[in-house]
Amino acid sequence: MFITKHRCTSHESGVTIRVKTTSSALKGAIQLGIGYTVGNLTSKPDRDVLMQDFYVVESVFLPSEGSNLTPAHHYPDFRFKTYAPLAFRYFRDLFGIKPDDYLYSLVNEPLIELVNPGASGSLFYLTSDDEFIIKTVQHKEAKFLQRLLPGYYMNLNQNPRTLLPKFYGLYCIQSGGINIRLVVMNNVLPRSVKMHYKYDLKGSTYKRRASRKEREKACPTYKDLDFQDMHEEGLYFDAETYNNLMKTLQRDCRVLESFKIMDYSLLLGVHVLDHREGGEQGQAGGDGRRPVAQRVLYSTAMESIQGDGKAAEALTTDDTMGGIPARTHKDEKLLIYLGIIDILQSYRFIKKLEHSWKALVYDGDSVSVHRPGFYASRFLKFMSTRVFRKTQRKSAD
Repeated sequence: MFITKHRCTSHESGVTIRVKTTSSALKGAIQLGIGYTVGNLTSKPDRDVLMQDFYVVESVFLPSEGSNLTPAHHYPDFRFKTYAPLAFRYFRDLFGIKPDDYLYSLVNEPLIELVNPGASGSLFYLTSDDEFIIKTVQHKEAKFLQRLLPGYYMNLNQNPRTLLPKFYGLYCIQSGGINIRLVVMNNVLPRSVKMHYKYDLKGSTYKRRASRKEREKACPTYKDLDFQDMHEEGLYFDAETYNNLMKTLQRDCRVLESFKIMDYSLLLGVHVLDHREGGEQGQAGGDGRRPVAQRVLYSTAMESIQGDGKAAEALTTDDTMGGIPARTHKDEKLLIYLGIIDILQSYRFIKKLEHSWKALVYDGDSVSVHRPGFYASRFLKFMSTRVFRKTQRKSAD
């Protein structure tokens, strides 16, 4: 069995249990499985995605001694499942990700484990070129993503410029009766640019302050009340950028509301350009070597909110990594990185129950769990009035 601690589910019972996994074995199995399945997919001809393609699950057994289909390896025997392979291939094509680039990022270079990025109990791995995040997800989240796929497909066709998570693959590793489900997504906060501030914002004030334990971390993730304390005046954008950003957020929230999704967050990274810390910018973490980025379309913050796409290329450089220029009320120059995260939460009975109970004890409008329509409008109001502001200048340069 793959023996890092996180939640997994027994694939027969659906019971959640805690398992230890050796990080190197899990990373190796992820890379081996993705390498096999993506390589296998290249032999399948391009065609339109059909409705049944969203429900296909392909499975391959990879014994450690190898087989006539699979290579030998040093990990425990495992089965690797790929969900909706043709649909996800379409998503990758839409964002300009070539199969060779996807394989190079995920398979050819070592994966970097991110330590304690959140309270979800998930494991997070980052590819060496900063492009992709691999996150372990619970069974209910994986099922919800599967149900979401046809609508997600329709939305991406209409609007590839979005701050919603960009899902590039959904996989499952089975070994010793344990399922480890994985989703491959875009990376919102590049390591090659130092984030001086990092926030998880929901537009809620109930218990929305970082814990003492979180604050002790080298790079803590603060919350809504912390943001109001630290950036009381908000972050200022030129009028065009502000309008594009709010238009994108409004459109994305409308999509999330239509799927009855709530409890999502805006992950916000702030880089202060006036800080001088010696070579922090434009350098990869770890060995300091940054492979040439493959330039995934619409994946940076600036590209995701561009109205017509004309200005994105001019403003997206290796130094800025697609950050959005902004300023503080004191005129400090900033680069902003952002994306909507944690969208795999459906407003089901348990959430309704949770909100009803909290509303009896606290002000119901301040708690984070809320019906999707109210959640979206509160989220947008907070972002448009407390977090992001429109400067009176023509330009933020």
